Amino acid sequence: MTARPELGAGLEAFFAPNGIAVIGASETIQKIGGRPIHMLKLHGFAGPIYPVNTRGGQVQGVQAYTAVADLPTVPDLAIIAVPPAAVPGAVRDCALCGVRAAVILTSGFAEAGEAALQDAVLAEARGMRLLGPNCLGVVSVANRVIGSFSIVLETAMPPAGTVGIVSQSGNIGSFAMKLIADRGLGVSRFMATGNEADVDLADGIAWLADDPQTQSILCCMETCRDAGRLTAALDRARAAGKPVIVLKIGASERGQQAAASHTGALAASDAVFGAVLARHGALRVHSLEELIDLGEAISTLGVARLPRGRSVALVAASGGFGVMMADAATAAGLETPDLAAETRAAIRAVIPAAGTANPVDATAQMSSQPGMLSGLLEAVTADPGCDVTFLLMTLAMTMPRLREVYIAALTDVRQRHPDRLLVVCAKGDPGQLAALTRLGIPVFPTIDATARGIAALAQLGHALAQPAPKPVATTAPALPAEAFRNENAAKQALVRAGVPVLPEAVVQDAETAAEAAEAMGFPVVLKVLSPDIAHKTEVGGVAVGLQDGDALRAALRDMQASVARHAPQARLDGWLVTPMAPKGVELIAGISRDPVFGPVVMVGMGGIHAEILRDVAVQTAPASPAEAEAMIRSLKLFPVLDGARGRPRADIRAAARTVAALSAFAAAHRDKVAEIDINPLLVLPEGQGVLALDALIVPAGSDEENDQ
Repeated sequence: MTARPELGAGLEAFFAPNGIAVIGASETIQKIGGRPIHMLKLHGFAGPIYPVNTRGGQVQGVQAYTAVADLPTVPDLAIIAVPPAAVPGAVRDCALCGVRAAVILTSGFAEAGEAALQDAVLAEARGMRLLGPNCLGVVSVANRVIGSFSIVLETAMPPAGTVGIVSQSGNIGSFAMKLIADRGLGVSRFMATGNEADVDLADGIAWLADDPQTQSILCCMETCRDAGRLTAALDRARAAGKPVIVLKIGASERGQQAAASHTGALAASDAVFGAVLARHGALRVHSLEELIDLGEAISTLGVARLPRGRSVALVAASGGFGVMMADAATAAGLETPDLAAETRAAIRAVIPAAGTANPVDATAQMSSQPGMLSGLLEAVTADPGCDVTFLLMTLAMTMPRLREVYIAALTDVRQRHPDRLLVVCAKGDPGQLAALTRLGIPVFPTIDATARGIAALAQLGHALAQPAPKPVATTAPALPAEAFRNENAAKQALVRAGVPVLPEAVVQDAETAAEAAEAMGFPVVLKVLSPDIAHKTEVGGVAVGLQDGDALRAALRDMQASVARHAPQARLDGWLVTPMAPKGVELIAGISRDPVFGPVVMVGMGGIHAEILRDVAVQTAPASPAEAEAMIRSLKLFPVLDGARGRPRADIRAAARTVAALSAFAAAHRDKVAEIDINPLLVLPEGQGVLALDALIVPAGSDEENDQ
C-alpha cells in the first residue's frame, strides 16, 4: 500500500490554484457540473477556467475541451463531476497530465457500499491529492476559489476573514459558513472532506494551522479514521496559537453492552473523543449555535485576548437577572468571587444605591447617562480578582436612547482599559450588535449561552497557553498468560505494575482456608476463584466479614452450593481468602480498548455511583500522574474524596499514581489486553495509599471482548 502523504501536504493546490478544470462541465447551472463554473465566473476567480466534457465547444461562454490532455496549460486543481464509473478514468487523466489536486463531487462510492470503486479511484491518483469523493468541496474566499456546488454561494461569497472551516459533513459545514457570513464575520477557507479516500479532516486542520490567513478553525466531525493524524493536527494548531473548536456529532453506543467488565460499559467512545480533544487543546461543543457563537467571539476578541482564568464579575440592572446570571455562571463552572473592597467603594461612589456584591445590582440608574455607566464599568473591570466582566444588556441595543448610552460608555471603557475583558449578553439585529463587536466585545444571545461562552473561551485560552503533553513512558513488566485466568493472577500482574493489593491466599478446602485466615487475622473475605466467573456476587461467590474459622467453613460450604447452582459449568481454581479492607472511599478504575484511540483509562466513583450516576472520567493511555489526578478531580462526587462534611481527606495522589500506572501497563500491553477492571479501588485516608480489592484482565481477542 502506498504511504499516505505528509499531514496537510499539497493542500495549497485546493486553496490557491493557478487554474481550475471542471470535468463533467455542464451548460446548466443547476447541475453539479455547471454550478462551479457559474460561481467561479460570478465571484471573480482570476485564473483560467477549463470546462471539460465530451462535446467540447463552449460551456457557459467559456471555451471547453474534450480531454484534460488538450488543455492549453496544466491547472493545479480539477473538479470532477462525472458518473461514478467514469471517476477512476478522470482521476487517471488528471494525474497523468500533472494536475496536483482533484475535488470529487460525485457520490456513489464507499458511502453507497462501493468501497472497491473508491479504492480504484485512489489507486489512479498516483500521488495527486484527492478530496472526496461524495464531498461538497472547497472554498478559498480571498482567492475567489470555488470547488463546490453549495447553494450558500449562489448569490454571494462570504466576506474574507480569518475563520477557517473544515467539516466531514458538507451541508453542516456550508451552513456554518452561511451563519458566519450572516453575522458579518469573515471566512478564510472552507473544506468538506466527504468520504476521505485521501484528504481527511486532520489534513485540513493541519494545513489551516499553517495558513497565515486563518486565525481560528471550526470543525464538524462525525468520526476519526486515524487517531495519530488527528492528534498531530490538533497539536500543530495549538503550537501555532490557533483555537480549534469541534462540533462532534454522532455519539457512539459502542461499549454500552460490555459483558466482561464495568469499565468497557462506562468508557464509551464519545467520551473518549471529548477527552482526546481536550488533551490536545481543542474545544468540543455540542451544537451548531455554540460553534458559531464561539467562532464569532474569538474573531471579536482575537486570540491574544482570550481569558486565562474563569473568575467573572456579573453586572445587571436588576437583582433578579443577577441571580439568573450567578446560577448560569455556576452551572458553567465559572467562579464568582467577592469583589475587592476598593471595587465596591468605587461602585457606590458612582451609584450609591447599587448592590455591590457579585453579581452587581446596578439598578436602572446605570443606564441613565454614559458617564455613570462608564464609571461603573471602569470600577468593575478593574477588579483584581476577576478575569472577565459579564454585562447583561437585555434589550438595550434595540432602543435608540439606551443604545447610545451603552455604546458611548463601552467605547470609553475599551479605550481606557483595552486589556480588560468585557463580554455582553444582548439582543438585537446583526447591524446593531456589530457596534459592540467592532469594539472588541463578544456578544452572546442568552444568559446561559454567555456563561458557557465565557467558560469555553477561558478553556481555550488556558489550553493555548499550555505546551503539548509530553509522551508518557509505557514500560511495564512482562504479562504472563496466567494473568488472564482469575482474580488472584490478575492482581499479581497488576502488583508488578505498581497497583497495591491486600495479602491473599488461594486455598482448595475449608480447613486450608481457616488456617490461612488464622495466619492473616480475622475478619476475612472469602471469594470464589474461577476463570469463568467475572461477576462473583451474581453467583453468590463473595462472603464478607467472616469473624472466625466456623463462620469461614460455613460460608465456604454455602458458596460451593450456590456456585454449583448458578454456574454449574464454571471451572474452579479454588477459593480466595483475604483480610477485610479498612475504611475508605471506593473508586472504579480500569482499561478498555477504543477502536480508534486504542487503550483508554477510566476512573470513577465506585459502588452505585459507577453504574447509576456514571460519574466517570476517561483519557487515552498512557496518562501521566498529573492527568490522572485531573481526571479524579473532574468527578462530580470528588468532594467525597476531598473531605466533604468532615470526612477524612482521601489519598488522592496515591489514587492518581495508581491510575497512571494502570494506564502505562495497558499501553505497554495494548496488543494483549482488551480490558482491565479494578472494582473497587479503595482509596484510604491521605498518606495511607490505595488498595485494589478486585481485578479482572480480559485478553484481546477473547469471547468477552468480541461480545461487546
